Amino acid sequence: MKAYYLASFLLLSLAACNNQSKEVTETPKATANTLDGTWHLISSKSIQKGDTTITTPPKDQEMFKMFNATNFAFFTHDLAHGKVASPVFSAGAGTYTLNGDDYAEHLAYCNAREWENKDFKFKLTISNDTLVQKGIEKDDSLKVDHEIIETYVKVK
Repeated sequence: MKAYYLASFLLLSLAACNNQSKEVTETPKATANTLDGTWHLISSKSIQKGDTTITTPPKDQEMFKMFNATNFAFFTHDLAHGKVASPVFSAGAGTYTLNGDDYAEHLAYCNAREWENKDFKFKLTISNDTLVQKGIEKDDSLKVDHEIIETYVKVK
């Protein structure tokens, strides 16, 4: 009888260990899957030397950012389909890494060519269908040094 209780205890202990390891391996996959897809920019701020400027999107433009498992791409365009005095279209793409809320981009391609092959680090938070990207964009060669806060809503 003692052997029966001991065997039951050992089986329960092994089952508990097995469940714990599954939880650890499933958590990162859920985070990556949550980022995958297309996101619509709804607000963007630039903070430089304590001054906050609302940078995008102007009412006549929109911006989207797309993610898959390893890459991102973005584009901004005017809503008048280029039929304005100053048509707007900008785009870029590259690779990213995501470790918890630490997000790093390598911008490989950009219509503003001087931004190509630059690396930027941000913090990402995702809550339901809202993604917030926050961090410092600093590059002396571009004369850029500001904090950005971008808020996106997932396109369904």
